[in-house]
Amino acid sequence: MHNYLDTQKALEAIVYVSQKTNNLFNVVKTLYFADKFHLENYGRLITGDRYIAMEDGPVPSGAYDLIKFVRGDEFTYNSKIIDAHPEKAIKVVRDGKETMVSPLREYDPDYLSESDIECLDKSIELFAKMNTSKLWDIVHQEEAYKKTPPNKTMPISEIILSLPNGKDVLEFLNS
Repeated sequence: MHNYLDTQKALEAIVYVSQKTNNLFNVVKTLYFADKFHLENYGRLITGDRYIAMEDGPVPSGAYDLIKFVRGDEFTYNSKIIDAHPEKAIKVVRDGKETMVSPLREYDPDYLSESDIECLDKSIELFAKMNTSKLWDIVHQEEAYKKTPPNKTMPISEIILSLPNGKDVLEFLNS
């Protein structure tokens, strides 16, 4: 069981979520929970991203790289990040202590399936507008996050096992 980031799909998911919330923290946490909902109901991640156990909770590595690229962070980026041209899809601005992500266009529905939208919408409803400190508390209670050393990749198997039907999903994916 491996994750393989679909960079364009990750960018479209960022655009889709940022239409509902502009706070970077809420955007990446909304993506995390959307992936959990999708794993629980459909047995796959939306974008194939991997999650890193960062200080502020689980962070989708590839999606965050897209955002950091637009923000202008100094980093050696994967060519797929650059080729996706995220600077044409989102605007990233630091506003005091917060970083804001705004869409520059509508999302492209050719990249997100009905099940992707369903799980993104569910996550948006629950987490996109949540108070940051409350959401911070919630993500820090995630079992897979707590089991992962700081700044390391959260094993997909641990994320799956944290689901109510985790053992069934893991068995299905391993078969």
